[in-house]
Amino acid sequence: MRTVLDYCSGGTQQRVAAGTLILSEGGASGHLYVLMEGKLEVIKGGTVVATITEPGAVFGEMSVLLQQPHTATVRACADSVIYEFDDAASFLIQKPEVALLLARLLAQRLNVANASLADLKRQYAGQGNHLAARH
Repeated sequence: MRTVLDYCSGGTQQRVAAGTLILSEGGASGHLYVLMEGKLEVIKGGTVVATITEPGAVFGEMSVLLQQPHTATVRACADSVIYEFDDAASFLIQKPEVALLLARLLAQRLNVANASLADLKRQYAGQGNHLAARH
């Protein structure tokens, strides 16, 4: 997602100290964020589910695109620099190439999630629970 960095204008760059909550699960901001440098962690239901370290990584997009509250908390686990777009929906309308990049990112995530789900279903096949593969 490094190419997203090419579009970081019109927003606000800010430094965040380690431990800073950038967005909270269940909250709603309408903001889109890009990691410029540093390390962030994604927390869902109190469990760290991902670490973000790649410059150009985007977060907050699910809330913006679904027009729903944030699905996870994002916290800086090291001093970091982020870029924030206050009106993410307008930004994505004005920059369709970024919207396409986000669509590809989300498709990649869905592909990984589907592969993981299929793997879980294979592991639990025949056990008669909700994870068992159904035919």
